[in-house]
Amino acid sequence: MITIYHNPRCSKSRACLQLLQQALDEVEVINYLQEPIAIDLLRHFAKHLGMKAIIRDNEAIYKELQLANAEDETLLQAIISHPQLLQRPIVVLGERMIVARPPEKVMELING
Repeated sequence: MITIYHNPRCSKSRACLQLLQQALDEVEVINYLQEPIAIDLLRHFAKHLGMKAIIRDNEAIYKELQLANAEDETLLQAIISHPQLLQRPIVVLGERMIVARPPEKVMELING
């Protein structure tokens, strides 16, 4: 089954979810703003995608917390405390995963 870590307020995340639902019968949707993501899963994302790929460095809280030169573990803790810092959508299929930006990128994961 494919899983999308989704922010319903994000237009890119909504577009990606729509593509997934059109292409597949079953999609697991995790609204990470309501269901906190475990630190181990965030570490897994960072290992496979890179820390830079999974953190939204354009968010105001990123600048407020002065995270530009922070170590990875500090960034992960910041995402736990402020889930809006997680880049979205992250889509996982087995051991493969992507940040689906643009949303159409998810088709590479499905077809690949």
